[in-house]
Amino acid sequence: MSRASATGLESVGLEGLGTVHWNLTAPSLYEEAVRRSEAMIAQGGALVATTAPHTGRSPNDKFLVREKASENDIWWGRVNRAIEPQQFDALLERMRAYYKGREAFVQDVHAGADPRHRLPVRVVTEQAWQSLFARNMFLPADAAAFAPQFTVLQAPGLKAEPSEHGTNSETFILLSFEKRLVLIGGTRYAGEIKKSVFTVLNYLLPAQGVLPMHCSANVGGDGDVALFFGLSGTGKTTLSADPRRRLVGDDEHGWSDRGVFNFEGGCYAKVIRLSAEAEPQIHATTRRFGTILENVVVDPVTRAVDLDDGSITENTRASYPIGFIDGSIPAGTAGHPSHVFFLTCDAFGVLPPISKLSPAQAMYHFLAGYTAKVAGTERGVKDPTATFSTCFGAPFLPRPPSVYARMLGGKLTRHKAQCWLVNTGWTGGPFGVGSRMRIAHTRATLDAALTGALDDVPMDPDPIFGLHVPAACPGVPKSVLHPSHTWPDKEAYRKQATKLANLFREAFREFEKDVTDDVRAAGPAV
Repeated sequence: MSRASATGLESVGLEGLGTVHWNLTAPSLYEEAVRRSEAMIAQGGALVATTAPHTGRSPNDKFLVREKASENDIWWGRVNRAIEPQQFDALLERMRAYYKGREAFVQDVHAGADPRHRLPVRVVTEQAWQSLFARNMFLPADAAAFAPQFTVLQAPGLKAEPSEHGTNSETFILLSFEKRLVLIGGTRYAGEIKKSVFTVLNYLLPAQGVLPMHCSANVGGDGDVALFFGLSGTGKTTLSADPRRRLVGDDEHGWSDRGVFNFEGGCYAKVIRLSAEAEPQIHATTRRFGTILENVVVDPVTRAVDLDDGSITENTRASYPIGFIDGSIPAGTAGHPSHVFFLTCDAFGVLPPISKLSPAQAMYHFLAGYTAKVAGTERGVKDPTATFSTCFGAPFLPRPPSVYARMLGGKLTRHKAQCWLVNTGWTGGPFGVGSRMRIAHTRATLDAALTGALDDVPMDPDPIFGLHVPAACPGVPKSVLHPSHTWPDKEAYRKQATKLANLFREAFREFEKDVTDDVRAAGPAV
């Protein structure tokens, strides 16, 4: 529905707009996006948009407003940078002025499948295709009874003045918990909308006894629930989209006293060099009406999609409703997990494809959050770069990591979930020398863990990292299970592994004061 009045937006000061398009469906948003030359329709029916020069998140441009009610709860520092209320207000006024006389697209949605913990969010966008993104990624709301508790105002064409507004650049992503507002400007990258709402949930839900998690989740035939933690590019979406298991969600979940629930109603999958053979369910979504392809190269004449072309970015994406994945769970809820997988993209090539973690090791590796940022996920990242992202989601954590770690530890103990560390990165050498772990081998290790095939297998201790490595695993050559066996130069392996072990110790120093002695001792042995 479109109407000239901005009724419903006056509460955030958006007045004097042109036509306001309320809760348009996918066909209408397609029409608007094409009419406004925002996007094109590809062969198969997907809507294709380009967001360059911003083809990934801009973490250095995200700020939280320093406010009395929340400032003592925030993990201030390099992740959560402070901006003063008057600077936020100045940008808010500029956004209000920017929107005057302009068309706007509104989606009223929920974040959170559990009615007890869901957050009603109103998303206001300047472009039609980004309204479709919000419609894809969140859960539909009953417009007649909708009362937003948070509003996202997004305007790619609006730029900040760093000297005036206290921002890092002309791009800005600002969150005010007091005003319950998110302001996004200077970037068309739609992932900023999704991750801003995730950040809000990461602040609100712990006070409700819910652990917010940067993870995917699926369910087996006997009802067993598995979680897959990891940063973008580590395999959360790919590995959870298993035709033999039902998908709860691919990226963001809460763990309450009733079990796991999805925050979203859609998936946001990396699709660079996506294979129909290895990832048939996700691949099929890229040729479907209702999917948004972000920064995917399309032939201008035939409109054929080329998923192998990374000339715009390696961070090509597909946004689609979760119902596009066969066997997904419409309700977005499941029971308590029995298996938890920490996915790490090891750029050093020295971690095993799978290892079993003790409870203390699980807490250590959750707080350490070792992985690699893969190309394109964030601005400026061109090659895999080793990083430690605490709780496997540091960019989205407003509260101190110890808050989330204590909640996870309590839930793991209470529900007797087994934790595993899974390397989806390199083997046989570091990035540039070794090769990426074969997805067939990764799936085989997960299958073995989930089916209990590793329960009675002897575990060999890794001499450097102290991890418990299976002596055998169905579908995986023994030589692959132990990283040192995959390296032709054993001394080079030892040096590389020792280097990573030292990085672990250095990164963990920040958390040593907040953990027990057994967790402190659960890190690398060398």
